[in-house]
Amino acid sequence: MTEQPLAGLKIVVTRPREQAAHLMQAVERFGGRALLFPLLEIAPAANQAALREQISRIAQFDLAIFISPNAVQYGMAAILPAGALPPSLKIATVGQGSAKALRELGIDDIIAPTKNFDSEGLLALPELQNMAGWRVLIFRGDGGRELLGNTLTARGATVEYTTCYQRSKPQLDVATLLDDAPDAITVTSSEALDHLWRMPDGNARTALRDLPLFVPHERIAELAHRQGWRQVLLTGAGDDGLVSGLVAWARQRTGNRGQCSGAVSPGGTI
Repeated sequence: MTEQPLAGLKIVVTRPREQAAHLMQAVERFGGRALLFPLLEIAPAANQAALREQISRIAQFDLAIFISPNAVQYGMAAILPAGALPPSLKIATVGQGSAKALRELGIDDIIAPTKNFDSEGLLALPELQNMAGWRVLIFRGDGGRELLGNTLTARGATVEYTTCYQRSKPQLDVATLLDDAPDAITVTSSEALDHLWRMPDGNARTALRDLPLFVPHERIAELAHRQGWRQVLLTGAGDDGLVSGLVAWARQRTGNRGQCSGAVSPGGTI
């Protein structure tokens, strides 16, 4: 039987509804109760004609970059009906979650960082240093950071962004969530955290701020500190990193509450 260090704990999962199952199942496998509170909704891009037009020219590109698992899902859903990826097209991703999604579609030759799962990590790889004359197509949602495209352009590439999905912010009731008395919250993007922080005010915001916040990236942790969260716990990447962080925190609560490996003081990180 799996050890259940999260027994009796309510953990808020804020991933989009369609992507939350894996993390929720992991929380429950370790004995916790997962509370779904999806801070973003994901849908196909509004301008499908523009997406199809760019995909019709995909053979003209040297490199396609998928920013996220959503970009893989919606980008490949648009690509595959038009035919397979061109054999000469190199494929890159920012994180291992996106790489896993591509491998599940039979794409194995993937340029991806093995640490620092962000644009900076991808840009540090040797394959992306000399980009003179390359044509690059970046699959992403509506908007986002421009660092990747700007840097590749500065290195000599011609870059196009293609919007293959869109994000929206659902109207949610934080008071209802707090009525469930959660013990911790997981947040996996800066955009989602910003949406969460803008929802409540007064006593509700104070109650939210006092909850342990688990995040898988330094950029999200930095935003949380600026917002005033009192317990920000930085974990490893992806769902596995979040679960490992939750388990370590839960063991600390039930064991030595003072000093132990991974101990966190208010406002600190692991």
